Amino acid sequence: MGETHAESVVRELYRDLLTAWNDRDAERFASLFAEDGVLVGFDGSQVDGPEIAKHLVPIFQDHPTSTYVARLRELRILGPGAVLLRSIAGMIPPGDGSLNPAANAVQTVVAERRLPGWRVVLFQSTPAQYHGRPEATAAHMAELAPQAANAELLT
Repeated sequence: MGETHAESVVRELYRDLLTAWNDRDAERFASLFAEDGVLVGFDGSQVDGPEIAKHLVPIFQDHPTSTYVARLRELRILGPGAVLLRSIAGMIPPGDGSLNPAANAVQTVVAERRLPGWRVVLFQSTPAQYHGRPEATAAHMAELAPQAANAELLT
């Protein structure tokens, strides 16, 4: 069974979110969130919609951020106008072509259909540390390695 229109739109919303990060564009990243949306960052920072761009600007200015590659795990309709997206993600440091295992993540997006379109109400990026399970880290890396090698953002 193929994706519904809502699932397809949310997949593209997630792609746009990761692309804005990879382009180091704080304003565009923040514009994808609902006014009452929330960003939960890799370090546990919790940032409300109106503050997201202000939160990201110094990160992009002061740090050479890594770029994302991600693989979808699930797209699920939660109800009329609401979709859950789950993925695994990896990051490629600047000037490097390989994934950094310390930056592996599990990501969640909850999106709602709002005027003028779909918006992120929650984006959470959780470190995928896999404590005591090196085989899980290896599997995470192996799954994303072909995308990293081909600079393919999302599958």
